Amino acid sequence: MVDRVIQKKKWTVKRILTIAGILAIVLLIVGSYYFTSGKSRLNVDTDRITISPITKGSFQETIPVNGTVMPLISIYLDATEGGRVEKRFVEDGTIMKAGEPILQLSNTDLTLNLVTQETQVYNNITQMQIAHNAALQNTVTKLNSDADVQSQLKEAERIYFLDKRLFDQKVIGLQEFKTAENNYNYLLKKKQLSDQILQQDSISNAQQLQQAKQTAEGAQRALSVMQKKVGDLVVRAPIDGQLTSLSAEVGQNIRQGDRLGQIDVLNGFKARVDVDEHYLSRIYPGLMGTFSFADTSYKLKIIKVFTQVVNGRFQVDMAFVGRAPRGIRRGQTLQILLALSDERQAILVPRGGFYQQTGGNWIFKVSDDGKTAYKVDIQLGNQNTDFYEVLQGLKPGDKVVTSSYENYGNMQELVLKK
Repeated sequence: MVDRVIQKKKWTVKRILTIAGILAIVLLIVGSYYFTSGKSRLNVDTDRITISPITKGSFQETIPVNGTVMPLISIYLDATEGGRVEKRFVEDGTIMKAGEPILQLSNTDLTLNLVTQETQVYNNITQMQIAHNAALQNTVTKLNSDADVQSQLKEAERIYFLDKRLFDQKVIGLQEFKTAENNYNYLLKKKQLSDQILQQDSISNAQQLQQAKQTAEGAQRALSVMQKKVGDLVVRAPIDGQLTSLSAEVGQNIRQGDRLGQIDVLNGFKARVDVDEHYLSRIYPGLMGTFSFADTSYKLKIIKVFTQVVNGRFQVDMAFVGRAPRGIRRGQTLQILLALSDERQAILVPRGGFYQQTGGNWIFKVSDDGKTAYKVDIQLGNQNTDFYEVLQGLKPGDKVVTSSYENYGNMQELVLKK
């Protein structure tokens, strides 16, 4: 029997397992070295990210805000006097002329007070007339008395000078002359006293008349005020405009100071804008904003800043520059871009989701060959709705990944695959 030579197998199972083990160890060593000594990398499909160029161009810091269209002038209707609503003359939306009635209120207390005040005025006028007549009668009596004294003084004066001449001529005696002299001097003093009394009476009458006039005028002013209060029970339009928000109903009791509605002047509009309190120190009258309406851009300007902060926001009023857009309506909401700075040249990076993960402190910059994107530190400045202003770390012509970094973890480098 002839022995047959059996050829030894070149690739045995044992040999294959040994080689595979050696390769696995080598790969483990290489991978361990790569991940421990090199940068952490992540393969990224370029179709799933946004790569944007860094540019230099015109930049203006803006913030988006919402504004509500309001009339340029609105006059609130508050109840000057309280009362019960008896009648509504008009309805919401009516175009009013100044002075036209809106509501009729009734108030019995005011009506009664008006009657009482009218009676008081009439009584004062009557008392003043009585006092005036009494003063005139008293004056007439004093004038009559003065006339008598003046007549007696003239007669005494005539007798005195006559007797004095006769006494000088020794026609009459001293006793008769002295009697005439004493009577003359007495009536002379009496006339002086009468003149003084008339003067004092004139002053007293003038004072009493002035006091009576002041009392009557005061009562008349009080009556006028009361008449106005009663007149205010008819609520009237203070200006020409459109009546809005009329809330009073017939039979309703209105208290003094209650808000009844408002009149909107129809000669212009403004926008009442809410702004985040973060920008309070940077907002002032004169800042400009833009908005689009019916495919046309319009401008607004801040005319008033309300510095009171409510729920983290404050308000400003913005007026339309030029005419308001045709067809704009009260209560309409406008989306406004409010400019916080003038236009200037700046290095710009488009806004994107990267900012949420980086806070603007770093970004993935694409390499020159376009195969990778590596992490670089940057510094961003102001922003608007389209761009961030780049202060450091990038230059025009660079390309960066601006889409979200949410799934990148702590990766230092992205391997860009197409």
